[in-house]
Amino acid sequence: MTHPVTLITGASSGIGAELARVFSAHGHRVALVARRADRLDALAAEITASGRMSPIVVPCDLGQADAADRIAEALTAESVEVKYLVNNAGYGLFGRAAELDHADQLAMIDLNIRALTDLTLRFAPNVIRLRGGILNVGSIGGFLPGPGMAVYYASKAYVLSFSEALRGELGPLGVRVTVICPGPVPSGFQARAGVKPGFDSAILNVSAKDVAADGYRALMANKRAVLPGLGIKVVPFLLRLFPRDFILWGVTGFQMRRRS
Repeated sequence: MTHPVTLITGASSGIGAELARVFSAHGHRVALVARRADRLDALAAEITASGRMSPIVVPCDLGQADAADRIAEALTAESVEVKYLVNNAGYGLFGRAAELDHADQLAMIDLNIRALTDLTLRFAPNVIRLRGGILNVGSIGGFLPGPGMAVYYASKAYVLSFSEALRGELGPLGVRVTVICPGPVPSGFQARAGVKPGFDSAILNVSAKDVAADGYRALMANKRAVLPGLGIKVVPFLLRLFPRDFILWGVTGFQMRRRS
């Protein structure tokens, strides 16, 4: 006999850790995936100490080609199967695409796109059978061209498109698919990307805790997409008012002033 579990990637910090907390608080047993085993262990201990179900810890580098196999094996060993899949792991890099490290950018595609797709396809049969859900963490950047973070923005455009297509395919089968598209979130992301917080961070900032809470509520309410915070919600509306060339010009001028 197997038991349902919520699989959360990138769970060692930031939005991922907060997603683990909010799913656990609502009675889900969670399986935590990230590279940093020490942080996963600390989070699992915190969740257990709060009286929630003990998490499953799966230290794993999702950039490795066999990551999905290793995660599946770990879950089978625990006699659990994925009912809810939360694809949160990802990172960005700031700079001109032609000047940034080639291998680093391909590794970003591996994590932000390939790993997310691999896990989704691997566990979709379980999610369908259990009538669960998939929550993908995208970005407001998925709606925009991204000079200065070209590969990252493009990867999040994929996440948005893939999530909406999956919703169309899996919705009739009783599966919820939601994509959450936050703006700036205070976390280690900006330091990793090499981005200096600007006025957008002051205006659009939403905490990782609030993003996680919004994502959970949206998934359970079977919403297509959610944009956390008031300020960020106007972006798709503004995109309909201005020509794409104007948007590209504006984003280029803003982004290229953000180097830390």
